[in-house]
Amino acid sequence: MLQIEHLVKTYGGKRAVDDLTLRIAPGEICGFIGHNGAGKTTTLKAVAGILSFDSGEIRVNGASVREDPMAVKRAIAYIPDNPDLYDFMSGIQYLNFIADIFAVPAGERQEVIRTMGDRFELTADLAQPISAYSHGMKQKLAVISAWIHKPRLILMDEPFVGLDPIASHLLKELMREHCEGGGAIFFSTHVLEVAEKLCDKVAIIKQGKLIRSGTMEEVRGDASLESVFLELEE
Repeated sequence: MLQIEHLVKTYGGKRAVDDLTLRIAPGEICGFIGHNGAGKTTTLKAVAGILSFDSGEIRVNGASVREDPMAVKRAIAYIPDNPDLYDFMSGIQYLNFIADIFAVPAGERQEVIRTMGDRFELTADLAQPISAYSHGMKQKLAVISAWIHKPRLILMDEPFVGLDPIASHLLKELMREHCEGGGAIFFSTHVLEVAEKLCDKVAIIKQGKLIRSGTMEEVRGDASLESVFLELEE
């Protein structure tokens, strides 16, 4: 599903991502862990095609980010750590706008909006302007918009920030359902307990370098993910 091969991204002579190689298969949830500035967001943006990179290759569902960026964008959804939504739109206008971009048929989009709006208890607020939404409501809207075109790979940067416990639980359910349907998820998080319980695979990055990756069992061993992470970060 996702193949990152020898990815390098440099800022002003400093390698923010340094020869990173990582693969995520269909059906896998991969947690991306590292301290602030480790290179997580840079990597996610490079996969999403938002950020150019110096060398290496990224493929999503077989398509190259460099050679066929539109095919990659059709196959993915990306939720940044602070979703930048259009405040002048209402929630439903924004969702229809995203659905239009991906040419989602009316019947399909209505089903997704109705089902997910109800699950996140946002349906009653979709007619309101996004400018009136709380941070948590904007995060829920961003999640719904990401799922609306049924992407193969979903990228998320700290997706649980701002969500209440119920919404966080629902998002975890959606992530697992997405992967059970053959999709894949690559997300960064500082909440190690969530990663430990939710992820099939984990990748730990430090100063741009991937220092440990594999299945949760391989990385964690007999210890907790937190203890492994803290040991590697010393």
